[in-house]
Amino acid sequence: MKHLMNSTTRFLACALALTLLCTLCLTGLSENNNGKNYTIAIGQSAEHPSLDNCRLGFLAGLADAGFVEGENLTVEVQNAQSDMGTAALIASNFAANPYDLICAIATPMAVCCYNSSEDTPVIYTAVSAPVEAGLAGEDGMGDGEITGTSDALPTALQLQLIRAILPEATRIGILYTIGEVNSQVQLAEYKSLAADYGFEIVEQGVTTGADVSMAAAALVPEVDCLNMLTDNTVVQYLQVVLDEADDAGIPVFGSEVEQVINGCIAAQGIDYFALGKQTGAMAARVLRGEKASEIPFEVIRESQTYVNPTVCEKLHITLSDALADTAIDVTAQ
Repeated sequence: MKHLMNSTTRFLACALALTLLCTLCLTGLSENNNGKNYTIAIGQSAEHPSLDNCRLGFLAGLADAGFVEGENLTVEVQNAQSDMGTAALIASNFAANPYDLICAIATPMAVCCYNSSEDTPVIYTAVSAPVEAGLAGEDGMGDGEITGTSDALPTALQLQLIRAILPEATRIGILYTIGEVNSQVQLAEYKSLAADYGFEIVEQGVTTGADVSMAAAALVPEVDCLNMLTDNTVVQYLQVVLDEADDAGIPVFGSEVEQVINGCIAAQGIDYFALGKQTGAMAARVLRGEKASEIPFEVIRESQTYVNPTVCEKLHITLSDALADTAIDVTAQ
């Protein structure tokens, strides 16, 4: 009888523990996603590593919050490949379907999704100038169900970096897409700060990716180096820019780590995967019931100095000991 009572007690204890565990799991699930499955759309302006990292980080941020693709989250991804007409069509199709949320990666896609969507919340990321793009007011709040994150460049720190690596340089060349408001804002900021560091900005605008090669060829003889913006069109043609700069024997400074990995000499840039995760956390708040219109956009503030010693060696450029000691060597990653 004693043995039977012990077995029964153990059975009841296990059953109680299992019931409690199930209750806690269901409670956690309810807190994370209200016990339902969600369907979201992701529209990406172009295909290049920084925006790809944004998308992956966004999904990671959602997963950290309990919204996991393939479990309680269905995701549709569309890429406009730097074509504004395609971006507008993607945004229109998104708006015509009952998604719980739309993520728009980079300014052109964000603007198209904002203009097309009436009721579906839009969460943007990798938008350099949300206010100038018409996505937010000066108070950081969107006019409608829209919010997100900005990848505003640390322009002053980038100019300091260029001066540290090229102490004799005077002219910086910048390629930008005329139709991208984010690039216009970045260019204006560079022009306003350049003189403080002894530089002159020489600009060359393009309309489409097909213009990049000719524009770069025209620009490199006039400058001591090139500097990339987070320009969605030009970044897609980074290798074309690097080839022209190599022929002229001048360095190209990147705007984020992936560009340095792919051949730029250095950058004071942000981590786009981290930016995406920050955006995913914001999206999770909206899926849980907060209004996007009541969440101000956020700016990622942290940046790192990245250098490519292989490029330095090829161009016979020696980094100062201080810079070499503090910068992240992308070839060692």
